[in-house]
Amino acid sequence: MYSTRLIALKLAYLGKRYNGFEYHANNPTPLPTIEEELWKALNKSRLIIPKDTPPLNPREVNWEGCEYSKCGRTDKGVSAFGQVIGIRVRSNRPLRKRKISEPGNVNGTVIPTNPATIFPLKNALKLPSPDMSQSEDASRETDRLSMDNEDAPPFDPIKDEIPYPVILNRLLPPDIRILAWCPAPPPNFSARFSCKERQYKYFFTQPAFPPIPQHLETKNKGAAATQDGWLDIAAMQEAAKNFIGLHDFRNFCKVDASKQIANFERRIFHADIVEEDTTTTLGFVNGSSFLLEDSQIRDGLSQSSQYPKVYSFTLHGSAFLWHQVRHMVAILFLIGQGLESPSIVSELLDVKKNPRRPIYEMATDTPLVLWDCIFPQEDDMERKDALQWLYTGDEPGRGDIKYGSQGLMEDIWRLWRERKIDEVLAGTLIDVVASQGKDVPSLTSTPKRGAKSQRVFDGGNGPRLKGTYLPVMKMPLMETTKTINEKYAIRKGFESAEDLKEQGFRRLKKPISPVDDNDK
Repeated sequence: MYSTRLIALKLAYLGKRYNGFEYHANNPTPLPTIEEELWKALNKSRLIIPKDTPPLNPREVNWEGCEYSKCGRTDKGVSAFGQVIGIRVRSNRPLRKRKISEPGNVNGTVIPTNPATIFPLKNALKLPSPDMSQSEDASRETDRLSMDNEDAPPFDPIKDEIPYPVILNRLLPPDIRILAWCPAPPPNFSARFSCKERQYKYFFTQPAFPPIPQHLETKNKGAAATQDGWLDIAAMQEAAKNFIGLHDFRNFCKVDASKQIANFERRIFHADIVEEDTTTTLGFVNGSSFLLEDSQIRDGLSQSSQYPKVYSFTLHGSAFLWHQVRHMVAILFLIGQGLESPSIVSELLDVKKNPRRPIYEMATDTPLVLWDCIFPQEDDMERKDALQWLYTGDEPGRGDIKYGSQGLMEDIWRLWRERKIDEVLAGTLIDVVASQGKDVPSLTSTPKRGAKSQRVFDGGNGPRLKGTYLPVMKMPLMETTKTINEKYAIRKGFESAEDLKEQGFRRLKKPISPVDDNDK
């Protein structure tokens, strides 16, 4: 017999090798998901014992009985530096001793008389969690006193507890790491529903792709107003401000008909284009043949004069729709390239005037990061995180598990160094090629016949050729969200979308057939 406790875990992962965060039953993916890796580590460490018999398939995930919850469902390739899950895990806390004849015994099994404890798992005891409104010291004291008495030895719920992050980090892949744990989430804690703010960052470079020397660049009718490769950061910043507030974002997302969403209103607290503090090579783009004459203006009066630079679209909101951030970034990139005016954001947010989304391509996935998840008090207008996080290495005498040999920082350093050396080698090769041969002003090119294809940046490693650019508001339109939901319900065998809602999705809980794999 053992005790258990509900905790929250804050984790980070680099999403390039994974098929997203969420595991989908009966829908195998070519790459593993983050949840699969968490499941394997938690099971191997015996920190959880699910309600049902462990599955025979090693990639099958079943959180039944673990009180599991997740804050966000990042897509394939997307990373996170502040993802949060809630889960009930095994605890080191000693159990109180009771005689067989005393109250609180069921079929000879010892259980505490504290009414706040129940059996969520077979042969396990649940420990109550203090309220979030208490201070850290008060919470620890409440947790300690909730079970301690003359029949149990003293127990410090942190010092004497299982080192959850240390154990899990030994079992997880190197690109998934537990950063912190919260010993005492509030009662009824849900990583999904208790979170009131989610923060994202989408990283990109300036220039977005290698610019062409000014004297070799040719323009055709309908081409971008900016020089090839460069982004008008000031215009992007102007456009980003229009996202702030409560808006209907149906024109900035992919409709998930399986959820039958009818309300596309979401609140954005903060949206901006921010220069990140990084260093890099690729010094050739600072040559006079490549730089924009008004680069300081286009970069929003940046203090740095060396290129390339790294920027991020920084976004804070209460909640987000499917692929919402990547659609928002895609429009900002079109604005940055001079292909669209900043006013296009307001036009797409006006769903009365434009109820159907133009079919434009969303931005690529890998530069997107779920930066942080915030759990404030209900009445806190500033939305400060109220969870009492204990970060890896902060425990007294445990700094080595963060900075010591084989510590958290060394694990992440290995990942960084491998990728940094790749960056240095590739960057140095670019500089070598740029420095070879004739000076840039003496190079010539042969004009090509016909119109020049527009190179359009979408967040990837290079631009895409799009022929003559077609403005967003002239692109073909998707069906209305109501029509999409209606067709989905009929395809699933319901009379209508209303019929699907009335039945409460009960029939949809059955395993889906292979032809429905793409519905997710």
